[in-house]
Amino acid sequence: MDNSMEERLLSPEELNSSDLKRRVWNESKKLWVIAFPGMVARVSSFGMIIVTQLFMGHISELDLAAYGLQQSILLRFVDGILIGMSSATETLCGQAYGAGHYHMMGVYLQRSWIIDGVTATILLPLFIFTTPILRLIGQEENIAIEAGKISIWLIPVLYSYVFSLTIQMYLQAQQKNKIVGCFSAFSFLVHVLLSWLFVIKLGLGLTGAMGAFSISSWLLVIGEFVYIFGGWCPNTWKGFTKAAFADMLPLIKLSISSGVMICLELWYSSILVLLAGYMKNATIAISAFSICLNINGWEFMVCLGFLGSSCVRISNELGMGNAKAAKFSIKVALGTSIIIGIIFWVLCMVFSREISYLFTSSEEIAESVSRLHVLLAFSMLLNSIFPVLTGVAVGAGVQSMVAFVNLGSYYVIGLPVGILLGYVAHLQVTGLWIGLLSGVGVQTLLLSYLTWRIDWNEQVNKASERLGRFFIGTTEGSDENSNLA
Repeated sequence: MDNSMEERLLSPEELNSSDLKRRVWNESKKLWVIAFPGMVARVSSFGMIIVTQLFMGHISELDLAAYGLQQSILLRFVDGILIGMSSATETLCGQAYGAGHYHMMGVYLQRSWIIDGVTATILLPLFIFTTPILRLIGQEENIAIEAGKISIWLIPVLYSYVFSLTIQMYLQAQQKNKIVGCFSAFSFLVHVLLSWLFVIKLGLGLTGAMGAFSISSWLLVIGEFVYIFGGWCPNTWKGFTKAAFADMLPLIKLSISSGVMICLELWYSSILVLLAGYMKNATIAISAFSICLNINGWEFMVCLGFLGSSCVRISNELGMGNAKAAKFSIKVALGTSIIIGIIFWVLCMVFSREISYLFTSSEEIAESVSRLHVLLAFSMLLNSIFPVLTGVAVGAGVQSMVAFVNLGSYYVIGLPVGILLGYVAHLQVTGLWIGLLSGVGVQTLLLSYLTWRIDWNEQVNKASERLGRFFIGTTEGSDENSNLA
């Protein structure tokens, strides 16, 4: 029996101190191989949103508020749906890779394009009719008009997400996410250059900032297409196939449960931004709250690297039938992510004032951001825990259970607390953020309990059943695997 097989059969408790250190080191290397490129990809992709906000803040306070409203509500709303639905691809591709069903990964990817593309088209009216929708819910007229201009520019970005999110999860499941990290970093650098050129040098204002965002988003997708179609995924991409249109209902169900899980999480902060728009001096409130959310979100993108790595490691091990290895991977991923969270907590506590001036030259907005720094720091700390636990749920395919956890944590506890403290106790934006933090805290506790209670041997059996239900053979000449003309 080789060492790797022996390690999978032993639990951490059965190993001596030396063996445990070696196993932690080996698992850490596996996690970082997946996590680091994932971090680069997530930070770069989210960084394009942040860079656009940075340039908006130096155009005008109105543009900053309007973009903050659009980015924090509309873009986060649809992004939550597409990320959530795409996580079904992550579950199936990860388990298929672990089981050696490589050819099925390309089929899952094509099915996810169909499902996510239809979903994006259904959501399109939200971008077209943004201004009347914001008027209807009582947002300030000048912000609603400016946000409507921005939303039209976000339509190309919407459709880029259909491909970029699913391709990232497809490549990540087969541990090819280094290429995603490289493409994402390159598109981020291009975005910074284009934003500077269009906004600062050419003075194109809103048009320049949003144009740079659209171009950079699609540059990433084009690079990923070239990589897949160019033959760099020979085992998992066999060309377009009619099988992508078959047996869609089970995948739709898993996509919906995945979408609900992530949406309830991302929409929560979007609703709080919307509530900030009803406060006194709405422009300042929305700007400050959205800046803090984006600082929190950028750190969250780092933690999402561990969400992705824990998902891949769990799904791969379940696909191979290794329940003990899956449990050990959770412990290593969680410990590593918490250490990173503590580092960001310290940085936020020390440099809160300096960070705010990256986004705005307004003293009033900077002061409002600075007042939230303690709450922001603890939000960053919790960011290092619950994404890993969410990744465990995605890897195991128990998204529906997490959806109920998110529903109770955010909308039964967090949102009412935020409204009560923000409006009744007159704590304004601080009250809203306390509500956000309380919801995340409860979610973290419940996810910890859920992870502790999971029967991993049972999850191995479920993974095997799921893969068997979706499996399609690779017989040459079969209609299911024939390329489309």
